[in-house]
Amino acid sequence: MTLKQCLFCIRADLFRYKRQGFGGFLRAYYKNPGFRYTFWMRLAGFFLTRPVFRPFFLIAEFQHHRFGIKYGICIPCDTPIGPGLYIGHHGGIVVNDEAAIGDNCNLSQGVTIGMSVRGERKGCPIIGDQVYIGPGAVVIGKIIVGSDVAIGANCVVTRNIEKSSVVVGIPSKVISFKGSKGYINHTL
Repeated sequence: MTLKQCLFCIRADLFRYKRQGFGGFLRAYYKNPGFRYTFWMRLAGFFLTRPVFRPFFLIAEFQHHRFGIKYGICIPCDTPIGPGLYIGHHGGIVVNDEAAIGDNCNLSQGVTIGMSVRGERKGCPIIGDQVYIGPGAVVIGKIIVGSDVAIGANCVVTRNIEKSSVVVGIPSKVISFKGSKGYINHTL
């Protein structure tokens, strides 16, 4: 990731919190724990691949780890996540480092995006763009979640989900094709 890409990701993340540009950075940083966490995650991910900036990486990784413990969020800094990540309510969020998350996605409290270690779906999920993942939802295994999908609260997803689907239940069932419209707001 280049510096320009890193700054764009931070700007897109910031914009998701009430359409604030860099002018509202400090207000968003102190008011929104989700943004504070993603800010340090992005910086640690940027400095991770640059040995010249090792002291900056150590500071960013320390802050990323500290806020992870404080807010109950575990997303490794090298996880491929597109710009515009929104964490509305922190607590109990776990994302495997081999998972991939697209642009403008919402993660709610209690979300797990994890790996299946056996069977035909051994591996981690690939989440598309503009996906809303509701509180307590679990997405597990080598599956593809299409773009514009809404995953309901406490839903367990273990199979591929088509684009623009709304899924609920254990196991997940498609109940409509209205997608995530209305859940994903303030995108660049």
